[in-house]
Amino acid sequence: MTLKVYNDLTNRKEEFQPLDPPLVKMYVCGITPYDETHLGHGRAYVTFDIVRRYLENSGYKVTHVQNITDVDDKIINKSKELGVRSEELVNNNVRSFGEVMEKLNVKPADIYPKATEHIPEMVRWIGGLVDRGFAYLLPDGVYFEVSKFKDYGKLSGRKLEEMEAGARVEVHEGKRSPLDFALWKNAKEGEPSWESPWGAGRPGWHIECSAMSTKYLGEQFDIHGGGLDLEFPHHENEIAQTEALTGKVPWVKYWLHNGFINVNRQKMSKSLGNFFTLKEIFDKFDPMVVRFFLLSTHYRSPINYSDGEITAAGEGYSKIVEFIKDVDFILTKTVESSIDIELEDLQEELDKYNDKFKLSMDDDFNTAGALAAIFEMIRFCRKTLKDENEKECLELMRSSVIELCGVLGLNIEPRTSNLEHKTEIDQLVEERETARKNKDFKWADQIRRELDEKGIMLEDTPYGTKWKTRS
Repeated sequence: MTLKVYNDLTNRKEEFQPLDPPLVKMYVCGITPYDETHLGHGRAYVTFDIVRRYLENSGYKVTHVQNITDVDDKIINKSKELGVRSEELVNNNVRSFGEVMEKLNVKPADIYPKATEHIPEMVRWIGGLVDRGFAYLLPDGVYFEVSKFKDYGKLSGRKLEEMEAGARVEVHEGKRSPLDFALWKNAKEGEPSWESPWGAGRPGWHIECSAMSTKYLGEQFDIHGGGLDLEFPHHENEIAQTEALTGKVPWVKYWLHNGFINVNRQKMSKSLGNFFTLKEIFDKFDPMVVRFFLLSTHYRSPINYSDGEITAAGEGYSKIVEFIKDVDFILTKTVESSIDIELEDLQEELDKYNDKFKLSMDDDFNTAGALAAIFEMIRFCRKTLKDENEKECLELMRSSVIELCGVLGLNIEPRTSNLEHKTEIDQLVEERETARKNKDFKWADQIRRELDEKGIMLEDTPYGTKWKTRS
C-alpha cells in the first residue's frame, strides 16, 4: 500500500504524489504569540510533526516552513493590557513555545518566518492584487474583493451567494461585500506601522501566509496544514489572494487540517474556563504522555481532554516503557551466546507488526492504528521472552519497538528515578537476592521493608529482582 492522505481541497483520500519527489514542501500556519502555548497548539504541531516524521521515514526530504504572526490585533491589545512592548511580549511567548515543543519532541521547522520581517514582500503582493483588479482602496486600507475570484469557497465547500446572504452586515462604509477582507490596514495611533503606497499601516492577517510561503517554497507546493478552525476564512482567503495573483492552480496540492480539542466534552475556550496551557498540563503529566494521548486519536477527529483521558494515556505509554525496562533488565542477566543464532524467524514475526504499523500510517497517518501495532508487537515479544533469551533476540525485539516509537516521536528510553541512590538500591537488591539464595528469608524481608519505606517497589522474576519507584 502507498501513502494516502485526506485532501480537504477534494474531500477524499488521494495517493500522495509530491510535485517534485523526493522533495516535499510543507507550510504549517504558526502561532500568534500573544499568550502561552495551549493544548490546541500542541495538537496541531504534534500532528504535522508526525506528517513530517513519517514522510522522512518513507524516504522523502521535507522542507517545513512555519510562520510566526508577530503583528496582530491580539498582540497589540495584550501588550497594552500588560503594559509591555509588543516585541517583548512576542519574544517571551515565542521562546516559551519553543520550550514546550521541545518537551513534546516536536522537531523544529526549517524556517520560522516572522510577519514583521516580510513587510516589503506583502506590500508587493497587495500592489499586484490592486493592479490586477482583485483589490480596492478604502479610507481605512486595502481590501480583497471576494466576488472577483470565481473559485472562492472551493476549500470549505461554501457557496459565495449563500455566504453573502448569511453574513452579518458590518458597519463599514464602502466595503463591497461583508466577505471582503483586509489586505492592508491603515495606521492607528499607538499601533506599529510601516510605510506603503497606501500610507502607513500594517498587513492584514491572511496576506502574510501567501507572501511568506511562496517566498520559501515557491508558487506551488505540496502540503499546507493547520487546525480545522483555520479552514475558513483564513485558508480560503489565502487560496483566493494567491491564485488570483499568480494564476497557478492549484496553489497547494494537499490541504490537511487537524480536529478540535474538547475539554470534558466541551470545546476548549477561554470563555468557558476550560482553557489549558501546555505548561499547566506539564505540571501534572509527563510531556511524552501528552504526546501519546494526542497520537491515540486520528488527527482529523476531535479529541476529548480530561485528567482521566490523560491518565489512561499514561498507562498505555507506561506499558511500552516497562517493556523496554524489562528487556534491559533481562539483558543484564543474559550471557552473550557463543553459538550462531538464527534471527530470521524472529525478524519474520516482527515484520508482521512492522507491516501493520506501515499500513496504518499509510492510511492518512493513522497513529491510533500504528500504536495498536506497537502493542501487538509488544504482546508477541512478551510471549517470546519466555522462550528466547539469547542476547541477539532480546536486542532485536528492543530495537524494533524503539524504532516504531521513534517514527511517532515517542521517547521511550527508560528514565530511572532516584539516580543519586541507584547504586545503593542496586546493592541492597543484590544483597537481598543473595539472602534468598541462602534461605535467609528474615534478612531478605528486612531489606524489602527498608526499600519499601524509601518508596522502592520490588518484583521478583525468573531472571532476578527488578525495582522501581512508587508512583
